[in-house]
Amino acid sequence: MERFLTREGYIVSVAENANDALLAVHLESPDIILSDIYMPGKTGLELQEMVKELGMNIPMILMTGQDDMPTTIKAMQQGAYDYMAKPIDLERLKIVLTRLISNQELSERLQLMVDKETKEHKLEELLVGHDPRMMEIYKTIGNVTRSRVTVLIEGESGTGKELIARAIHYNSPWSAEPFIAVNCTALAETLLESELFGHVKGSFTGATVDKKGKFELAQNGTIFLDEIGEVSPTLQVKLLRILQEREFERVGGDKTLKMNARVIAATNRDMGKEVASGKFREDLYYRLNVVSIVVPPLRERKEDIPLLVKRLLQQINDELHTKVNKISDEAMDRILKHDWPGNVRELQNILTRAVVLSKSDLLDLAAIPDQTHRPAANGTYEWKRTLAEVEQEHIENVLKAVGGNRTEAAKILGISKPTLYSRLPAPLKEEKDKG
Repeated sequence: MERFLTREGYIVSVAENANDALLAVHLESPDIILSDIYMPGKTGLELQEMVKELGMNIPMILMTGQDDMPTTIKAMQQGAYDYMAKPIDLERLKIVLTRLISNQELSERLQLMVDKETKEHKLEELLVGHDPRMMEIYKTIGNVTRSRVTVLIEGESGTGKELIARAIHYNSPWSAEPFIAVNCTALAETLLESELFGHVKGSFTGATVDKKGKFELAQNGTIFLDEIGEVSPTLQVKLLRILQEREFERVGGDKTLKMNARVIAATNRDMGKEVASGKFREDLYYRLNVVSIVVPPLRERKEDIPLLVKRLLQQINDELHTKVNKISDEAMDRILKHDWPGNVRELQNILTRAVVLSKSDLLDLAAIPDQTHRPAANGTYEWKRTLAEVEQEHIENVLKAVGGNRTEAAKILGISKPTLYSRLPAPLKEEKDKG
């Protein structure tokens, strides 16, 4: 099968058992999985479940020498794309794969349309405000959508920089093309380079197949480089070249590839200071900063908060299927007195927690945590904690708020259920899921 599929133009990776296959899924993110059902160790049906638990929607074709009805039914109930009995008819397999790929491409095109409508709705809901600086941002978005000019978005964390990037993309003539977001702080330098530019088989340990990078996957769309100020000097040089020459090579490769995507970068740093101190290349800064958008922090546009609260509550109710759509004057007053160091993201988290805990359709003063009433820098905040400790506390609080329902907690936290499980402390991992 490996020889046959390779001749047909597929890139094939082979695993001897379910555990090896799961590792390959982690490393290579395959488009299709063909698996035997009865294998030493875990079965193909168990592999199918493990892949689903990872939150990866990879179609599977299951194969077996025991063509019995119960196994067939179970395989299809678990979401297998097809089920084939041995000996495998290779010509039939080719037809099944061709049909599967065709269906995937159609699904991706339809999903782009659905995503576009959904994201446009959310952008319209959250990019709100009558502050003069926000009005200028709306004008800039309108101007830059007509071309593929490079944009640099500056602002504190949580101010909505990615929302602005998406607004530019989804209101442009290239809205049907991919929007690819990359968090430059999420990966080590070597992995980030592979993530951006792709790699060829054998270029480093674990690179068992060729892999496309984000610049290649973006095609004629948009690549959004979040936290660009954190990129290492080595990667800065490579990014400068791709912006100047509009071309690049995969890691370990010698073939030059064209880059057609628009680049939008964002940072929460003062890039002028970063350039002056020598931490960021001046030539790269000017290449990125063709059009500049500076997003004001929430504390500097408090007159927009009531409208923003209204829109956020609408979104939270839609997501959680709740009907908490009122807020008392006292609660709003407490919100307005807070400095919101976490900006819109912090406000969204506070309102989500309040909605989850609410017993009626009204958010009163008790629903808004006391810390929103205190100045953010009054010295009472326990700032000598690691990010991991803060994250752990928030996860535990959300789980308590939803009664231990991990599915609901993962949804509120914006992560997959397996990711949530991996971040739980050992005692909580042993507890039974209540969702």
